[in-house]
Amino acid sequence: MSKPTITAFDWVPDFARGQVRDLRVRWALEEVGQPYDVLYLPQGCQKQEPHRARQPFGQVPTYEEGDLILFESGAIVLHIAEQHGRLLPGEQAARARAIEWMFAALNSVEPPISDYAFATLFEAGQPWSKPRLPAVEQRIHERFGEVSQRLGDKEWLEDDRFTAGDLMMVSVLRILEDDGFLERYPNLAAYVARGTARPAFQRALADQLAGFTGNPPPGFEEWLKQQQQQGEAA
Repeated sequence: MSKPTITAFDWVPDFARGQVRDLRVRWALEEVGQPYDVLYLPQGCQKQEPHRARQPFGQVPTYEEGDLILFESGAIVLHIAEQHGRLLPGEQAARARAIEWMFAALNSVEPPISDYAFATLFEAGQPWSKPRLPAVEQRIHERFGEVSQRLGDKEWLEDDRFTAGDLMMVSVLRILEDDGFLERYPNLAAYVARGTARPAFQRALADQLAGFTGNPPPGFEEWLKQQQQQGEAA
């Protein structure tokens, strides 16, 4: 098996450190014990060739292993889980349920979290952001409540065994770990704490943070300042 290479940014603003989606791929690789290389991209290069040939939407991460090139963190994590025979149960029904939770994390839980990021950060200065924020927060709490109810008092989502479904769900839930949303759901807060306490996660996080050695693109600081000022005035 060849050593894979993933792509990541060499710089992101402070609020994004520890959240860029290459962390999910790093975590999976650490869980299965697979060494990997990282190709670091300066901000802006992701929208240019040759990265567009790897990732048509100009995003990170990507995953290269021999002739195989993958994009989308969920697809990459699933490939790693299947390739190494870990992070997915061997029994067919349990395996299907673990994959089901991967899709749930990305398709049901993460979208309102992304909406929240746009409303409070990326488009905070736009006139539509503040009025729509209560509805966005309501959708987040609805999804968190549903996951909380299904998790109950279990350690992990399925069969009390950590799977790729838990890896993706914890990765998504922890996006709002510092925003107060998890406080209403003690079992989810404990679930996220269990996931992020895993040695593989800690190694992945440390590696991602250590890779931020680049510089911000020209004009970023001014853009961020304008967004903050407009958001405060809205």
